[in-house]
Amino acid sequence: MPVRPFSRCTLSIRLSSISLSGSLTAGLLLLAGLAQQAQAADTFFLGTWNISKAVVAPWADPAQKPDDKEMKSLVGKTLTFKAGSIAGPGITACKGPAYEVSVGGADMIFQGALTQKQDGSAQDPAKPAADLGFQGSNIKTLQTGCENELDYSFIDDKTAEFGLNDYVYTITRQ
Repeated sequence: MPVRPFSRCTLSIRLSSISLSGSLTAGLLLLAGLAQQAQAADTFFLGTWNISKAVVAPWADPAQKPDDKEMKSLVGKTLTFKAGSIAGPGITACKGPAYEVSVGGADMIFQGALTQKQDGSAQDPAKPAADLGFQGSNIKTLQTGCENELDYSFIDDKTAEFGLNDYVYTITRQ
């Protein structure tokens, strides 16, 4: 006989027939409160940021100077992270982001681009990360889920960086 998974209707009927005791209700409310606090803590990035500077990325081919037209069009502009969108110049804008914050070491920032030398051989990413201002192994990275695939790695609460077309851009909180 095949096993059928619970449907939402069946699950909701069964849950509605359960009589919750006071301690169980209090426990569920406590868990809900903790989940809300965790969710609120993950929105530290919301607000207005300035794209304050750009440097050639460590992974850029030194034999080819990256095109600076895009870089010049971004530096000095404002980037605003909102719950349902990212407002910003050009490719930085996004409708309907699916924000996710992760914590990792230098090997995780810039989608792992610091783990290889120009020739493709492996390198310790800690040095190029430190050259860009990152310290330690608990670096927060905001993944936006946007089509532009931009991630923002945080040096501290007021400074983050993102990589785009052989540049690393620094954003500072307004």
